[in-house]
Amino acid sequence: MGKNQHVVPHNGKWGVKGAGNSKVTKTTSTQGEAIKKATEIAKNQKSEMIVHRPNGQIRDKNSYGNDPFPPKG
Repeated sequence: MGKNQHVVPHNGKWGVKGAGNSKVTKTTSTQGEAIKKATEIAKNQKSEMIVHRPNGQIRDKNSYGNDPFPPKG
């Protein structure tokens, strides 16, 4: 499983940052663009994508790998 991808506010824009990385992988103008890029990376690495609000709080999560809590159906 790869690194979880975080969509974070970055210098007035939005960044995609791998968990534990000090630098952003990609910077975009909108949160939507950053979410698309983070989703691509997370799917490729079979990891999780975490979206943060402008204040840093977690807004949403999506898992694209081995989900430890799969939905019950």
